Amino acid sequence: MARGESSHNWVYNTLIKINPTMLPDKDGPGVGGRQSFPEGEDLSVSLFREYLRLKTVHPDPDYDAAIRFLDRIAEELDLPMRKIEVCPGRVVSIMTLEGKNPTLKSILLNSHTDVVPVYQEHWKYDAFSAFKDAEGNIYARGSQDMKCVTIQYIQAVRRLKAEGQKLMRTVHLMFVPDEEVGGHKGMESFVKNPEFQKLNIGFALDEGLANPGEAFTVFYGERNPWWITVHCPGSPGHGSRFVENTAAEKLRQVMNSFLDFREKEKQRLNTSECFTLGDVTTVNMTMVKGGVAYNVIPAEMDVSFDLRIPPTVNLQEFEKQIKEWCKEAGEDVTYEFAQKHMNQNMTSTEESDPWWSAFSAACKAMNITLEKEIFPAATDSRFIRAVGIPAIGFSPMNLTPILLHDHNEFLNEKVFLKGISVFEKLISALASVPAFPDEA
Repeated sequence: MARGESSHNWVYNTLIKINPTMLPDKDGPGVGGRQSFPEGEDLSVSLFREYLRLKTVHPDPDYDAAIRFLDRIAEELDLPMRKIEVCPGRVVSIMTLEGKNPTLKSILLNSHTDVVPVYQEHWKYDAFSAFKDAEGNIYARGSQDMKCVTIQYIQAVRRLKAEGQKLMRTVHLMFVPDEEVGGHKGMESFVKNPEFQKLNIGFALDEGLANPGEAFTVFYGERNPWWITVHCPGSPGHGSRFVENTAAEKLRQVMNSFLDFREKEKQRLNTSECFTLGDVTTVNMTMVKGGVAYNVIPAEMDVSFDLRIPPTVNLQEFEKQIKEWCKEAGEDVTYEFAQKHMNQNMTSTEESDPWWSAFSAACKAMNITLEKEIFPAATDSRFIRAVGIPAIGFSPMNLTPILLHDHNEFLNEKVFLKGISVFEKLISALASVPAFPDEA
């Protein structure tokens, strides 16, 4: 970087030397399919909007487009890129910034490339246009969950390289598929892959949530998702009769048991000042199936629930309660799980923990107030923690309504840009954690 040249201008000029077609073009996308950089817009914001326009949306995400985009970024950053096909058509991409001492445990910056579907009729703008309004709000699916973090990682590393910083620990930027559909063909599979072990990860950052207030939310654990279907068999018959022992009567008993418990947990949340959503068990009835005609009493009815259980709950005892609810409804009432996660690992947030100490000290130096919580939903962090690696969920988005999976998801460009600076400091701090005794 030339003396007196800003890191932003150095990055911009370097990119232009590598890709002359990336010069601002008022007439539209640059040559070769690259998006133009609108005049006067920060380069990082333009890159963010370009990434948001890639339709990596379920049920048919364009992962190839994301890989091409990331390949280009890796070339610009002069970082090696590894690609591991963990399942057919599902590729994990990894950029690596090697540290001065690559034998030490590395830092993982994880993000997922896929996004959830949209109901376009409920959006102000095209959900994949990355429209920016006069206030700088960028509307797009993935603007909060979690393409913002992907680009913030990339741009933070770009700045560190531009400033000539040589980190002690190696940093891996990982981009995984299928997080939004459970991660079974993404991170859940990859943590069992020998290539994951070779990364020698000591600490991981992954996605968090926005915070409407001044503080930033940080997540050290997650609730376990249980997706359960209860089967209620019964006596069939004609719809004109009072048939005994019907499936519907058993279904009602099951529904009442689950929903009564739901109401108790809701009251716990609403009456305690120290509870957040991640501290209670949520229960939501999501599907009911049964019946073939108006005048035929069905021989079986099913009801399905989405349960999210905090890591502080005894899961074995909780399942015993579910068995009891089913037994009360009828001896022949059974249940099965579509998803049942049992991992209750939590990442230490004690100041005596070197990783957390480095994270929190860097935040304090930036005058950032942290609010520690259990993540109310599920992220790929659960798979990382399950193999014994501490992971923190953190998306630096304060003063922002929580809109992940919602209509009109947006992120303000100023909040986005501040997040790059936050990650720049955090990455530097985490990659500078002194060697542990077993690493010496």
